[in-house]
Amino acid sequence: MYNPRTFMDKVFLVLKGLFMGAANKVPGVSGGIVAFVGGFYEEFIYSLQKINGKAFKLLFNGRFKSFYQYVNGQFLSLLIFGMLVSYFSVSKLLDYFLERKELFVWAAFFGMILGSIYYISKDFGHWNKRTIPAGVLGLLVGISISFLSPARENDNLIFIFLCGMISVSGMTLPGLSGSFILILLGNYVLLLVDSVNALYDTFAEVFKGDFSFMKNDERLKTLTILAVFTTGSAAGLVTLSHILSYVLKHYKHITTAVIIGFITGSLGVVWPWKKTIFKTDAMGEMFLDSNGKPIIVNYERYFPDFENPETWWALFFVMVGIFVLLGLEWYGEYRKQEK
Repeated sequence: MYNPRTFMDKVFLVLKGLFMGAANKVPGVSGGIVAFVGGFYEEFIYSLQKINGKAFKLLFNGRFKSFYQYVNGQFLSLLIFGMLVSYFSVSKLLDYFLERKELFVWAAFFGMILGSIYYISKDFGHWNKRTIPAGVLGLLVGISISFLSPARENDNLIFIFLCGMISVSGMTLPGLSGSFILILLGNYVLLLVDSVNALYDTFAEVFKGDFSFMKNDERLKTLTILAVFTTGSAAGLVTLSHILSYVLKHYKHITTAVIIGFITGSLGVVWPWKKTIFKTDAMGEMFLDSNGKPIIVNYERYFPDFENPETWWALFFVMVGIFVLLGLEWYGEYRKQEK
């Protein structure tokens, strides 16, 4: 179905996985945007769709090579490898800069989303009486999400499984941030900070030959939560991919219009100039996560102060974000010409 990949194609696919993993970690940014702009969104959805009854039959019958080819295994394995590496490296770097240069990070992502809107819209010449209302609907939903209030943390395993199914939508629906959805559900810190750090610490301890985590009830509970969340995410990916592949096949123009509107509406979520609102008690004391960091619950947006030098640096990073997207577009067009 897809042309053979060169070595550089494989390298770029891992890099795209790195970007997807980092984007999924940041509230307000969608990994699906990376897939859409990177030119592999449809292949991603259709590959996930191949994880079905026939695939499991091939797997259980020991026909591993046939299973690997049927599910487009090379593509999925390289992409997922990049995402996993990102969760323990790029996303750690991203966390570092979000703590120290938050304005510039959000500005870069804002620019990337602006670039993605241009990229998706520039060749879309199908605006009509069906697609225009669809685009407006996507815009309104995207704007509405940014004004929702977060819920409280909930570690019930059934709810954790549902969080996995819902949050993974950020990987399959461009413009819908899975991590921001987790903030709204109240479980962002639990699932994308505490759980990931617990797994990282466990791997580090096991690598040193230390298995003391098996006697640590709190660690085991957190790892269980992560396992259930991962299972829910996998189930959500497969389920959504089947739905989206059908929608893309039968309602491609309407779906694209909704995505354009939704991404445009999501700009409010990643607006760089905002004040962070932390979770506090009745006395105004901030709640801290297991790493001693204040828990973020939402953001209060404001207009930039152009007398502040940082504003101009932020605008520079907006342009950097736009040019990153233009670079991806250039690469995609270059690869098309080569083939």
